[in-house]
Amino acid sequence: MAVAISLITAAPIIANLLDSIPYPYAKAKVAASANAQLIAMHQAGDSAQLDVNAAEAANPSLFVSGWRPAVGWVCVLGLLVQIVGYPLMGWGLSIWSPGTPMPQIDTSTLMGLLVPMLGLGAYRTFEKVKGVAR
Repeated sequence: MAVAISLITAAPIIANLLDSIPYPYAKAKVAASANAQLIAMHQAGDSAQLDVNAAEAANPSLFVSGWRPAVGWVCVLGLLVQIVGYPLMGWGLSIWSPGTPMPQIDTSTLMGLLVPMLGLGAYRTFEKVKGVAR
């Protein structure tokens, strides 16, 4: 019931309408009906998204089914540039062009994407070890 109450309070229009009902029994009945409809709408949206995810994953084209691995490869390339490329560039500039300032690289976005990806990879490995994954 706590989830249902939070759905109604998240929709101020419905909450305001419920507040205008003077009878507690009628208010509870309308609230339960509104909660059921909101939950059904959320479940339908989740189900539709799962269907889209399954269709994307089954597609043989790398450009459709490969976007998730592509995010991982972008992280790998970004990490490679940050860990290997940037220090080598600094070393090269210090030899061939001393005093040239190195550009600053913002790593907060890369780490904000890489750390959750690594967590999902660890979770997937854990599932495989436990025999839960297909």
